[in-house]
Amino acid sequence: MVEGSTDRLTDPDDVLRSVFGYAEFRPGQRKVIDAVLAGRDCIGLMPTGAGKSLTFQVPAKILPGPVLVISPLISLMKDQVDALVRTGFRAALLNSTLDAAGRRATLEALRRGEIELLYVAPESLSDWLRDELARAGIALVVVDEAHCISQWGHDFRPAYRRLQGLKALFGDVPILALTATATRQVVGDILRQLGMRKPDGFKGSFFRPNLIITAHKKGAGRNTRRDVLGVIRAHRGERGIVYCLSRRTVDETTLWLRQQGVVALPYHAGMSDGDRAASQNAFARDECDVIVATVAFGMGIDKSNVRFVVHRDMPKSIEGWYQEIGRAGRDGLESQCVVLYSWADVLGYDRFLQDQTDPELAASVKAKTRALFELLDGPRCRHQALTAYFDERIARCGTCCDRCCGVTVDAIVQRAGPVKRRIPGEHAVEIANPDVFDRLRALRKRLADADGVPAYIVFSDAVLRQMAERLPRDEQELLAISGVGPAKLERWGAEFLRELNGGAAR
Repeated sequence: MVEGSTDRLTDPDDVLRSVFGYAEFRPGQRKVIDAVLAGRDCIGLMPTGAGKSLTFQVPAKILPGPVLVISPLISLMKDQVDALVRTGFRAALLNSTLDAAGRRATLEALRRGEIELLYVAPESLSDWLRDELARAGIALVVVDEAHCISQWGHDFRPAYRRLQGLKALFGDVPILALTATATRQVVGDILRQLGMRKPDGFKGSFFRPNLIITAHKKGAGRNTRRDVLGVIRAHRGERGIVYCLSRRTVDETTLWLRQQGVVALPYHAGMSDGDRAASQNAFARDECDVIVATVAFGMGIDKSNVRFVVHRDMPKSIEGWYQEIGRAGRDGLESQCVVLYSWADVLGYDRFLQDQTDPELAASVKAKTRALFELLDGPRCRHQALTAYFDERIARCGTCCDRCCGVTVDAIVQRAGPVKRRIPGEHAVEIANPDVFDRLRALRKRLADADGVPAYIVFSDAVLRQMAERLPRDEQELLAISGVGPAKLERWGAEFLRELNGGAAR
């Protein structure tokens, strides 16, 4: 799919306003954009929800050639491209989901200069495709989830080693490496593997005050299933993820939750590609309440309205835990993150390492698992301890973890009624005009279903919340809402104004 505007713009602020409908950049975005527009390599350590995508989508409207985005997220590429097209981009993808005719059509469009953004899976980078791309005048190479290139990272992907040499192959174009989680060791590995030279960099804050973190040690007569169910029921009508250690636990937990009346679906590597895709699509389209998954689910999730993440079992590392809780609250609204942990979970990960032939790597993995156990079992502010792992010092959060404000599992389970949202830096507040908000969500789902896309591609919860609060009466007032750009206004504006004005657009 390569529809969209052919207009080239020259100023990043103009692109932000006229294409995306935002008034200002988030911290670090403009610094990264200016670096790549100046032709410099750059690495961005930007936590989930910080707006990494804009750092290459904005340049794609300015640079003279296409932007190549290397991403491991095959199952999400179509949604990402669909979202870009509906925002006014000429975007396409190349991965194993395309048939021969689709690949030919995409490559022909690329040769004709009709593509601004091309998403490619690292597994697809054959010598033949590399040569094709080299002739396409690539202006920028973006390596998303860049930590996957390092065996010292928490999610090493061997296919990422195919990225070596791309910089030279494409005529010394700038490389932009993006990741939400990387230690100093992993960052060094990224720079070496990609051949980046004297890169600019931006490291965002890893402190996300809208994530309310609670940890509870399993055992001592507690019922883990009941704790998980209690968190889900405290978030009635909202979407969440439950992470489990093993495929068997995923299947068993999913079945039990269904028996309790929860609309839950499983996701793990033991399922067929079709079944995994069906679960992911149902979640993206708000057709289920909860995904129960192994860590195979979630990298790069664009869904902005995940309101809770529960770890039924302890994650295997601090990086992994941070990445997984980062799938909650991408819209900046308050979201619950509950982790249930035990020493038995640590020993369970040790068993996974029995076939590991690299003793140094096995020792590193074991150390990371134990470091997370010690963090969860310790008395320190959760956010303070978590950010310290990524070399960032903050004061105690004071308001958004169990160590600081006593948000225990029991307190969550006993809570009833709507869940309050917090905008970072402000007191917890209710959604203004909740009935209007619910009507707008229902309309969004109808429009998304009719268009065959996830709901968040239409508008995020944060945008709908602004609509419900400000009640825009015409196109000009609707366009003034952050996140409503001209392309979305043209596509869906009339429907939303009709709903906001009681069924009759003015």
